Amino acid sequence: MHVIATAGHVDHGKSTLVRALTGTDPDRLEEERRRGLSIQLGYCWTGLPEVGQVAFVDVPGHERFVATMLSGIGSVPAVLFVVAADDPWMPQAAEHLAALDALGVSRGVLAVTRSDLADPAPALARARAELARTSLRDAPAVAVSGHTGTGLEELRGHLVELVRSLPAPDPAADVRLWLDRSFHVNGAGTVVTGTLPAGRISVGDTLEVGAPGTGAVRVRGVQALGEPVESAVGVARVALNLTGPGVESLDRDGVLVAPDAWRFTDVVDVRLAAGAGPSGPGRRTAGNSARLNGENSAPQRGKGRVSTGVPGEGLLHIGATAVGVRCRPLDRGHARLTLERPLPLRIGDRALLRDPGNRAVWGLTVLDPAPAPLRRRGAATALACDLAGLDGTPTLDRELARRGQVQLSTLSRLGVDVRDADRAGVVAGDWLLSPAHAEELRGRLTELVTVHDREHPMEHGIPVAAVAQSLGLPTRDLVAPLVSGQLRVVDGRVTGGRAAVLPDGLERALAALEDDLAGAPFAAPPAAGLRALRLDTRAVAAAARAGRLLRVADGIVLLPGADELAVTWLEELPQPFTTSQARVRLGTSRRVVLPLLDHLDRSGRTRRLPDDRRTLLPRTEGVGR
Repeated sequence: MHVIATAGHVDHGKSTLVRALTGTDPDRLEEERRRGLSIQLGYCWTGLPEVGQVAFVDVPGHERFVATMLSGIGSVPAVLFVVAADDPWMPQAAEHLAALDALGVSRGVLAVTRSDLADPAPALARARAELARTSLRDAPAVAVSGHTGTGLEELRGHLVELVRSLPAPDPAADVRLWLDRSFHVNGAGTVVTGTLPAGRISVGDTLEVGAPGTGAVRVRGVQALGEPVESAVGVARVALNLTGPGVESLDRDGVLVAPDAWRFTDVVDVRLAAGAGPSGPGRRTAGNSARLNGENSAPQRGKGRVSTGVPGEGLLHIGATAVGVRCRPLDRGHARLTLERPLPLRIGDRALLRDPGNRAVWGLTVLDPAPAPLRRRGAATALACDLAGLDGTPTLDRELARRGQVQLSTLSRLGVDVRDADRAGVVAGDWLLSPAHAEELRGRLTELVTVHDREHPMEHGIPVAAVAQSLGLPTRDLVAPLVSGQLRVVDGRVTGGRAAVLPDGLERALAALEDDLAGAPFAAPPAAGLRALRLDTRAVAAAARAGRLLRVADGIVLLPGADELAVTWLEELPQPFTTSQARVRLGTSRRVVLPLLDHLDRSGRTRRLPDDRRTLLPRTEGVGR
């Protein structure tokens, strides 16, 4: 399916033309038929040669229904722009064209209707001149009559070429469906409609109604072109029958999204379309400088307050949704918007900012849906400079360089492809560090460990958790990838490569211990002996971390390398050997030999057998041998 929106002034024949093309009346309401104008969005469809089914979204052209009109064009990639041959260029034609231009809609067809009532040439010339200053400048034009059928075949030909030119949407894209209707059907329950721009919705799918935790719904049924289907692939007009706890919070301008795929945000940095504001820079767009309802607009509010002319408060229109916003200009081309409620936005989204007071409109591009707070003086100016270098394309390298450290899940929800994250930076779990930020952190880590070892020689190294806190890391898992050079992670602490400088008193105690063990290397001193040497728990831990003691177990200390010496002596025994045989060969007590043998088991030097004997492992198997 392909979807095209209509646009143009009220009573210029949009609905009549769509009815002539499709054979179906898009005006669904009795009041619409009675008054002869569209009030709500209308939908109907037809088949076109070689391109298949084409659905038309018929938007109202009356000035009172601007919000409804914007909801109709917001999710549609192409437009059938309609003007009447027997009327001059009208305010709502300018209004619709300004909105389409601000959204960057560049694919469309210009149709001059009622060519049976007046010479279409003047209206065609004026409309061409207006479109020439917009994104629709290359749209082909045709004069038609919905009543006589004149020009309809030529129009169908242009529509076929238009459809052929549309880019193919991604069927695997994350679903985001802006809702333009929500109602109850007896016997079925809640039904919603909208234009699916990409992705796939199938019967049985679960969709989120809002931010995670707000509520979820299950798709009981899918309709496309008035027929039930198992699944619909964008671009498509769809109607969904929904059930689940989330239906209670659904409304006409809500949104349905794929679970865990979108980040809902209420603060977003945007670029304002050049020239789209009433006093913005650059060219002046169509429709009285994009001032909706042109000549009848009130004077610009807030003149002199901000250079862009954007209002302090306005309405953000995206898809079929409108939400109130507060606007903080950053410079002439960029602003920060604070939304009244969170929306699922991604980098590169196109939207409209509208001032309901004077009906002015600005096109905008979402540059950052997850911006950092502006806390320091001059932060807004620096941010504007940063945003000036962005083009609305969500690239991994650019976003990582801007943010320094960020969660991969966040980037993915912003529309960034994170499949090459390992190449782009330092990855630990869900977190990613940019190369520049990682290098900065490595320098800080080296300085941190150096100062700590100098000031706290008895606490050689810093616990990994303390390092993460000092460096402002969100998880301790990021510490290990930052350890480089002479730094090491030993027993959960980050240590320097140089030998520890121990206090003189501890050095004297270690020298005395070395003398005691010189002739009997496995005669570990008892607790009283350690106290006599002033080797308390803290001193033993510091010496062990510095590699000056082998702590076999609590209260059992030997000299470094004693475990390797024990293996050499035990090789002289018949294999396997008993604990008693090991005790005799090593010249020590059961108090020492039992924890020593356990240490050899844990380090892969020996294996304990079911009968409590042990055997030495071959050096090719033993860890560390």
